[in-house]
Amino acid sequence: MARRYEKSRLLGQLSVETEVHLRRMPVRQAMDKLDRYLNDAVMAGYPWVRVVHGKGTGTMREAVRDFLSKHPLVVRHRPAAPNEGNGGVTIAELQ
Repeated sequence: MARRYEKSRLLGQLSVETEVHLRRMPVRQAMDKLDRYLNDAVMAGYPWVRVVHGKGTGTMREAVRDFLSKHPLVVRHRPAAPNEGNGGVTIAELQ
């Protein structure tokens, strides 16, 4: 699932946004993108990130939260507060 890289080798070399957008993507493709993004975000030293999955039917939200629950780089995750994106966003705290 998650690929690990040497932090010391990559820190400062990555230009990573603080959020990833997964709306309107097939779930499998979105989970692959999310996995790569989480690895890059950890290497960039982010303590947390925003995962924008949209509201829709809730299928992507459920897939994202299930994926985050099992991902080794994610300490915990929570639904975004109303001022953070509400039901269309999940906040993930990283190692």
